[in-house]
Amino acid sequence: MVQKLKLEELNRIDVETFKTVEKIPLIVVLDNIRSMHNVGATFRTADAFLIHKIILCGITPQPPHREIHKAALGATESVDWSHESDINTTINDLKSQGFEVVGIEQTTSSQMITDFTIDSAKKYAIILGNEVEGISDEALPNIDTFLEIPQLGTKHSLNVSVCGGIVMWEFAKVLK
Repeated sequence: MVQKLKLEELNRIDVETFKTVEKIPLIVVLDNIRSMHNVGATFRTADAFLIHKIILCGITPQPPHREIHKAALGATESVDWSHESDINTTINDLKSQGFEVVGIEQTTSSQMITDFTIDSAKKYAIILGNEVEGISDEALPNIDTFLEIPQLGTKHSLNVSVCGGIVMWEFAKVLK
């Protein structure tokens, strides 16, 4: 008979151990995200895949906040994060640290994530944009590569936290 595992049977690491384990070389940048639930869900996913750091840009809400915590379930305590007011300053800083900056956006130069080769020798930063407007227009010229997720239905986009989860998983599979 199949039974669900109890929490203590999952053998998850604690926050102190999480802080010391090697992370995958991926930074997630949230560019002007409005929803605290999307921010919290991104933290929770980043924890699940040992993401190096989250950078909250512009109007993106910051912890601590009850609404972020509801979705993050404590991941704001485990995942490193910072806030930066300007997306282009963030992009330039990441590039100076050797990160390839990847925008998750439907553009004239986007390629499908299924066609993109993730290089395990590189460090990446992915940018997820606002729920309505996407990545800030002023940031587009500074981004190295644009990826999009193939979609087969009638909708033109995914929820930003769902999109982030798919992209984080694709990078984590190669970079871990």
